[in-house]
Amino acid sequence: MPQLPMELQTLRGNRVVASFSPTQHQPIAAPAVPLIAADVGGTHVRVGLVRATPGQAVDVIAYRRYRCADHAGLGQILADFHAHAPGARECVIASAGYALADGSVISANLPWPLSASRIRDDLGFEAVHLVNDFEAVAHAAAHIDGSQVLQLTGPAQAPRGPTLVVGPGTGLGAALWIPVGERSVVLATEAGQAALAAGTELEMAVLQHMLRNRSHVSIEHGALSGPGLLNLYNALCAVRGTAPVHATPDAVSAAACEGSDPLAVQTLELFCGILGSTIGDMALLYGVQGGIYLAGGILPKLGPFLIGSTFVQRFLNKGPMATALQRIPVKLVEHGQLGVIGAASWYLQHRST
Repeated sequence: MPQLPMELQTLRGNRVVASFSPTQHQPIAAPAVPLIAADVGGTHVRVGLVRATPGQAVDVIAYRRYRCADHAGLGQILADFHAHAPGARECVIASAGYALADGSVISANLPWPLSASRIRDDLGFEAVHLVNDFEAVAHAAAHIDGSQVLQLTGPAQAPRGPTLVVGPGTGLGAALWIPVGERSVVLATEAGQAALAAGTELEMAVLQHMLRNRSHVSIEHGALSGPGLLNLYNALCAVRGTAPVHATPDAVSAAACEGSDPLAVQTLELFCGILGSTIGDMALLYGVQGGIYLAGGILPKLGPFLIGSTFVQRFLNKGPMATALQRIPVKLVEHGQLGVIGAASWYLQHRST
């Protein structure tokens, strides 16, 4: 597998954002043709044909969503989309996990291996770029307008400052957008792998049950993801001495939103409370001032339930820091193409630097 020249490797903390291109020393110019941008999750892949020009809005010309389980790999998905989007010479892929210098991705949530170099060679792209999925979503923050969000708490506007984008899907993604003069820097994180913390007696009992079989229960595994929601439900059933009746996260959330199953309702209440507490912790840990956007594949379906839950109460329950958190807008993002737009936005900034 080819090795990247160092000038094509962008180091972010201890992580490498890799761009695979056969040209090494030619100056990078603005794209004259559309590119393909893909947002790769553990359940779905969202792909767009994007016209992206520095200093201008990102225009999604075509868009399609694929189920990962229906395809043997990302290459097959991109080949299908590319067949209907001729002319695109480059591709940017936003994916959960870490992009390594050899073009592979370390991820616990993807259903198949991902190799940027193989996709480039098999599909004939001039270059394939990799970026962390929530780093890409954070780059899309500037493209979100008021019609695409649901305000949960805080003022309508906030000063320009560090902005958190976080959301549960197949895993839990989180990234921090940091303005630096006229530009910005995005810090990608693996916050979902931090240890789950309990804030109530019931949460302590549930967490204690989860710890019977493992020494570490992460935030995403224990609660804040699709699989985490199901784990939370099963653990709650065990604590209550009741046999589970739902086998999927969608079934749990649907029963909770309908109010047809008290244990499902209580599970989703636990989920929302833990989410509020966790995001409050992140806001303090990362020095968030500019706002918090909740994204991911789960939350847009849970808007009414989330509003009626203890989310805001738990978010603000940080002792004397509650006053600081009250000044931070928290908004639920409803834009389905956010990852694709973010990947293209990251690409533009990456090329310009």
